[in-house]
Amino acid sequence: MVRLGGEDPSSNFEDRTGQGGGGFNLGGGGGGGNMLGCLLPFVMSRFGIVGVLVLLVGYCALTQLGGSGLVPTGPTTSAPTGQSRLDPNMKDFLIRTLGSTEETWSEIFAKNGRKYVPTRMVAYTGGTQTACGLGQAAMGPFYCPNDNTVYIDPAFFNELSQRFGAPGDFAATYVIAHEVGHHVQNLEGALDEAHNAQARSSETQGNAIQVGVELQADCYAGVWAANARDAQGSILEPGDVEEGMRAAEAIGDDMLQKQSQGVVVPESFTHGSSAQRMQALQTGLKSGNPAACKFNR
Repeated sequence: MVRLGGEDPSSNFEDRTGQGGGGFNLGGGGGGGNMLGCLLPFVMSRFGIVGVLVLLVGYCALTQLGGSGLVPTGPTTSAPTGQSRLDPNMKDFLIRTLGSTEETWSEIFAKNGRKYVPTRMVAYTGGTQTACGLGQAAMGPFYCPNDNTVYIDPAFFNELSQRFGAPGDFAATYVIAHEVGHHVQNLEGALDEAHNAQARSSETQGNAIQVGVELQADCYAGVWAANARDAQGSILEPGDVEEGMRAAEAIGDDMLQKQSQGVVVPESFTHGSSAQRMQALQTGLKSGNPAACKFNR
């Protein structure tokens, strides 16, 4: 279990879980109804299972997982509108993980004479407005560069654990740290660089650029974990790295394509194979150095 608790909880957090209705459904049998619609002006790729969004104004792509429908479910009635649906333990986990990323990336940036400007996090249920358009839980966790904010429906962690066999605190912190990795890329100008390169590229080349972006975010997640400390030293405990590797393997494009359509199409990859994602996370964990996280973009 990742040792969180020594860090200051982040104040850059907003709870919108009582403002929306509906969860998301990653299951749903064999037949096609997984069109989310053109909801956001982004290239939409997945945090493995469902969503990380990278800005590309004027373009909207649909994330498809073959026969598995990524479709919003109906409204829930677990709490009245306006009343938080966020479990206190989950809130504590989110704000402490975010706080740990803030402390760690601030230290890393300071070593290079730079100031780290933290991202915000919004927890929501079903759907929420963002500076990038309407976000839905069916997209999974995503980062909006227009408002420097990570958006997440906490129900995602249940799917990660139960459907995709990647349980554990470190698997969940990996998700958050990956999204924060996109924020680091935004601060560095890497997202703009990738956007500009994609605009000049074919679809296949654009996918390859996106793979590089996502692998770097995986590597940055490892960098955070390698450098995060509490009073006892590293926040990682025995078994944590294995949890992260299981999660990275489960959300590789090849693994997901095998599960959803039975055929692997490498030129359509947007996040990298299981082996690539595991290697990227491992690179960050072993090196602890952002400079080691250089992937083709």
